[in-house]
Amino acid sequence: MNIVRIPEKIDHHRRRLFGIAAATMAAAQLGTIRVATAQGVGTQVAVSGAMKPRTSFASLKRINAGLLNVGYAEGGPADGPPVILLHGWPYDIYSYVDVAPLLANTGYRVIVPYLRGYGTTSFLSDATARNGQQAALGGDVIALMDALGIQKAVVAGYDWGARTANIVAALWPDRCKAMVSVSGYLIGSQAANEAPLPPQAELQWWYQYYFATERGRAGYAKNTGDFARLIWQLASPQWKFDDTTFALSAAAFANPDHVDIVIHNYRWRLGLADGEREYDDLEKKLATFPTISVPTITMEGDANGAPHPDPSVYAKRFSGKYEHRLITGGIGHNLPQEAPQAFAQAVIDVDRF
Repeated sequence: MNIVRIPEKIDHHRRRLFGIAAATMAAAQLGTIRVATAQGVGTQVAVSGAMKPRTSFASLKRINAGLLNVGYAEGGPADGPPVILLHGWPYDIYSYVDVAPLLANTGYRVIVPYLRGYGTTSFLSDATARNGQQAALGGDVIALMDALGIQKAVVAGYDWGARTANIVAALWPDRCKAMVSVSGYLIGSQAANEAPLPPQAELQWWYQYYFATERGRAGYAKNTGDFARLIWQLASPQWKFDDTTFALSAAAFANPDHVDIVIHNYRWRLGLADGEREYDDLEKKLATFPTISVPTITMEGDANGAPHPDPSVYAKRFSGKYEHRLITGGIGHNLPQEAPQAFAQAVIDVDRF
């Protein structure tokens, strides 16, 4: 059972707009919903009942956006309030295959793009650097919003996707209505990454050091699927995903730029690979660890096996209306796929802040 906390102050006008659709969604897809109110605590919603996992999206599209031709899934009404869902590594858009219809059925226009180096997203020019630095991925989201005619959206993500959402919210708050971020505040800098961590923490980043070597690049290129499966198992030790679920996402790693993007991303973090000069000003801003002012819900699974900060460390990074949710029940790193109801609820709730 996933327990999510909803703020006491609710936008009742928006609640009425979503009421009928939300009730339909609950009955058809979420099973039984029990609502209990405790004085001084606020409203708690407990979602129970099984939801059969999906294996496809309503619509898969492509569009030129900035440096890329972006492959993305889209669902919901074209005039609905937009939500952009961002995946991590080594995962893909299928992390949201169950979240997307929950939001679409509630009236949202849901956009789930493949990040650069994944799935059907490709570079428009062979001459473009296969750059995985954080500012480049943030810029990709803004370029996609421009291409789709989206001025402002709720942005949500986990892993690389959470960091990218953080960057959009921090650097372009006028484009971000609200944010959901698994594992909180993940903006980094090369300078900060120079500081060594305690041995146990360093051990969790073993693959980062593996990727710093040419042996690591060759090993990842040769064993991409096995590598990804191992990360899934380590990061979500209680998630019993099957071969079909894994295969749906593993197909995205066949992208010809995937290895280059992944290796550059981790080498850049350690200062072992240069970024591009056009992102220098953005990286300087990010290196100051800017405060995020947009309404935010951060989330964490109670069984996340991947490196992640304690919520007390990053709470001060959010200056707007803010809430943190711990999702229980053995939920690991890939929270939207492991707990889609809780993730979708967080998106709806943060939009009401």
